[in-house]
Amino acid sequence: MDTTAFIRRNKPSWAELEALLGLLGKRSARAEAAQLDRFGELYRTASAHLAYLQTHAPASEATVLLNDLVSRSHNQLHAGGTAGKSHPLRFMLYGFPMLIKMRMPFILLAGLLFGFGGLLGYLAISANPSVIHAVLPAGMADGVDPSRVNSDRGDINSAIMSAEIMTNNIRVAVLAFLSGVTLGFFTLYLMVFNGLLIGALAAVFAQTGYTYTFWAYILPHGVIELLAIFIAGGAGFYMGYKFFVPGELPRGLVFVQSAKESALLLLGTIPLFVIAGLIEGYITPAVLPLWVKYAIAGLTLVACVAYYLYGTSRGARAEGESGAVGERGGMQLALEGKGTP
Repeated sequence: MDTTAFIRRNKPSWAELEALLGLLGKRSARAEAAQLDRFGELYRTASAHLAYLQTHAPASEATVLLNDLVSRSHNQLHAGGTAGKSHPLRFMLYGFPMLIKMRMPFILLAGLLFGFGGLLGYLAISANPSVIHAVLPAGMADGVDPSRVNSDRGDINSAIMSAEIMTNNIRVAVLAFLSGVTLGFFTLYLMVFNGLLIGALAAVFAQTGYTYTFWAYILPHGVIELLAIFIAGGAGFYMGYKFFVPGELPRGLVFVQSAKESALLLLGTIPLFVIAGLIEGYITPAVLPLWVKYAIAGLTLVACVAYYLYGTSRGARAEGESGAVGERGGMQLALEGKGTP
């Protein structure tokens, strides 16, 4: 039997199973007997379909997504939805890095767009400094004074400042993620616009000879902060991409699944924003030698790379021990708290 025709013929029943699974997963929902019977029937049918696809198209995206649907349906049917819930520590240890690896092209796209905006902002201000008020928000443009960057900031309440910074950065990340419902278009705007701001500021400081100082005050917290923003932006882009390119499964089913995975990416960035906020609130304004601040920035970069490499290797090991299929399988093990202890 042709695999494409098989998927096209059966995907309406998979979409119905997904809808019933969502209904039964609600705590306040009271399912009728007929719905439960239908759910069990659809689950058994989907299991048979999965066995067929695993034999004839094991690498297909439809096989991977159907495997996830059948797994969640099994948990709902046999454990009232209690099985398979995510284990937060395991997710942060290797589920999150595995998910980053899976979505790396979209995260890189977010970073490239940010860099493109930064280049535009830098070139615009370098060519004509008077356009700073057109590039930067009014309050920011009026308050930029490179000569005061090394001034004493002892009057700043670091705890309050750190909390405000964390709140603002998380807001930007949430906006980048939610912009996925605009099919990624507003996410594109956010990435370019925020890059534009950094590039314009860098040009202002470069014109007064404070480039080294500027980056010393940006990079200690900026390494982690920008990585988190790129991840959130990548999550938004992935949602938009799956809407336009749903593959073999129903567009609605694929979009909902991509939104769930993107939400996990967003949740994973919250600890990163907390760390970046603490650095920006306590270390960035501190009167320290500039080389120390660059050293701190280097340490944060090394720590991020080490975390990613450790998490992806551990996730791959969990995948190998369980026989899970592909990177998605390793991530699913992490979410369910299984695999390597």
